[in-house]
Amino acid sequence: MNQKLVAVVLLVRDYGEAIAFFTKRLGFRLLQDESRGPQKRWVRIAPPGDEETGLLLARAATPNQIKAVGNQS
Repeated sequence: MNQKLVAVVLLVRDYGEAIAFFTKRLGFRLLQDESRGPQKRWVRIAPPGDEETGLLLARAATPNQIKAVGNQS
């Protein structure tokens, strides 16, 4: 059975800011950006040359999530 990693979730402070950073500064490609309600979006980005594995951006909503932005590994 083949197994592969498709997405890694990354908490971000702001969707637009994160999309701009990854696409304009790092050359990532925006694969999906869909609204999931008033404050949620499904945002998937991938590095150049790879559309199967990427990052799923999630806006930090709770105090613990906000503290984790920039401190994820």
